[in-house]
Amino acid sequence: MQASLSLPSMAIVAMALFAAASYSGNPAQAEGVTDAKADARSGDAGLGEVLYRKTCRACHGPTAKGMASYPKLRDQTVSYLVDKLERYRAGEKLGPNTALMAPRAKELSDEDILNISTFIALLE
Repeated sequence: MQASLSLPSMAIVAMALFAAASYSGNPAQAEGVTDAKADARSGDAGLGEVLYRKTCRACHGPTAKGMASYPKLRDQTVSYLVDKLERYRAGEKLGPNTALMAPRAKELSDEDILNISTFIALLE
């Protein structure tokens, strides 16, 4: 017995395979955002840089490329970074570094989070 797919079913399978092949593992692309800078809109990157250097740089590196077990932040969207920082601030466990991230995120205001995220998203 041979299985057969209808034309619409084959089209759906083909689209799914294309999407899977196109996905590079970047959460920004998974959300349909291809340019990490596309949503760097209303934050103050200058203030974000000051906060990044004070709060984030020791673990994530001077250009947010990550270090050791600390992930790369560069090339992420503002919305992705804001979401993660807000979730850490709320006390949500997101991974093995939550114990390090949560106390730092709790100190950040909404504006601080937006500014840091904007700075990171604009790094080249």
